[in-house]
This record gives sequence, C-alpha cells and structure tokens, in this order.
Amino acid sequence: MTPRMPIPNLRPEVRNDEVLRAEGLVKDYRIGRLALRVLHGVTMEVRRGELLSIVGPSGAGKSTLLHLLGMLDTPTEGKVLHGELDLARLSGAQQAHWRNRLFGFVFQFYHLLPDFTALENVAMPALVGAGLLGWRGARKEALRKARRVLELVKLTDRAGHRPAQLSGGERQRVAIGRALINQPEVLLCDEPTGNLDTDTGKRILELLGDIRAQTGCTLVIVTHDERVAAMGDRVIHLVDGRISD
Repeated sequence: MTPRMPIPNLRPEVRNDEVLRAEGLVKDYRIGRLALRVLHGVTMEVRRGELLSIVGPSGAGKSTLLHLLGMLDTPTEGKVLHGELDLARLSGAQQAHWRNRLFGFVFQFYHLLPDFTALENVAMPALVGAGLLGWRGARKEALRKARRVLELVKLTDRAGHRPAQLSGGERQRVAIGRALINQPEVLLCDEPTGNLDTDTGKRILELLGDIRAQTGCTLVIVTHDERVAAMGDRVIHLVDGRISD
C-alpha cells in the first residue's frame, strides 16, 4: 500500500470553532424588471475542521449559497463572517486577497486551462497569489509545491499531461490539487462527483476524505445526492432557498 503523502506545512491542531458564519443571506437575480429571489435569509455556520454537506434538489439555491460563502458572488442582503470580518462587504481587491488565502474551489466541471500541463494548472493559484511583479520569482517555488500536491492526489506520473490527455477522474484530481496549493482553510466543493461515473466518483470522495484527515482543512460539499451528503459530519438541507429542518 502506497504511504499517504502529507501536504506541505500541515496546519495546527483543529479547533471546534466557526471558520465561517452566514447571517440572513438573501440573493436576488434580476430578470428584466423582475427580481428572482434564490435565497431567503439563510443563517448557518461552518465549523472549523468539519465536513459539512449541503444537500437539496436542483434549483434549491445550493450553488448560490456556496458562491456567497466563497466570495464568488455578493449577497443582496446579509453577512458572510470570518471571525469579525464581513467578507461580503470588502472591496474587490480585498475579496480577491481573502479568497486566495481562505478558500480552495472544486467544481463539477473542472475549469482547467487547456494549454497548460497538470503541474502548471495546480501551480496557477500560487502564481496568481504572488502577483504580477512576483510571478517570475515565485514560479520555481510554486512548481515545487505543485509537484508535492500532485503526489498527494496520486497524479505524479501525469504531471506533464494537458487536460485533454487526462480522464475525467484525473482532471478532477488536478482540480483538487489546484484547490489545495495555497493550503486553504476551507475547501468548497460544488457537485464534485456530478460529472463522473459511480466508481470514479467514489474514489474522488475517498480522496477528499483522505485530504481532510491529513490536512485538517474544513470541507463543504454541495450535492443533490443524499448518499454523498451522508459522508458529512453535519448535513444542511436547503429547499426553495431556505434551510429545512
């Protein structure tokens, strides 16, 4: 059995406090003159180190909630708190800084850059975090870290392959590696197995569980599949934009 590879610079011992808190989240989308309300005052917390499943039918607002938590979108009303800091009210530049520092994202569709290798795709967030002026100096270190992350997701032998040369499961492993490169506090996963066959999806979920066990990161998984949700320490059911008991 291949020994598990630790991700560089493991985080300190996990505490049972909140890493994120949503208060009264409302999200409206404009369609012409009409406002479509997708979230209706959602209040919830994400506890440090837990695996939280957010489950519900299509159209329930699951992805919208995840995007608001990760600052990929801005709420119409409400707060997203990291400690005392309201992430939803930061400037665009401040949000970009905290997004890169706090979060890793894994989506159903992998969003890999087709002209870059698996290694380069994994390294990309570390290069972005270095900024334009620091890009050249950071490249060597970013690629070194990316190689170690590829070991963690068991893709060392595919480091030089571009996305078109990889299977669906391999692409998702690259996407997970990319999400991990900056050692995020919270890994936000939106239907991470939704584009995979059953066996491959099971292996991806096992990988996410292994990563959580090794790094102590917080994991939030959005899914419509109750079987996937059941792997969580807690399950939040979202129905018609509201949390259901």
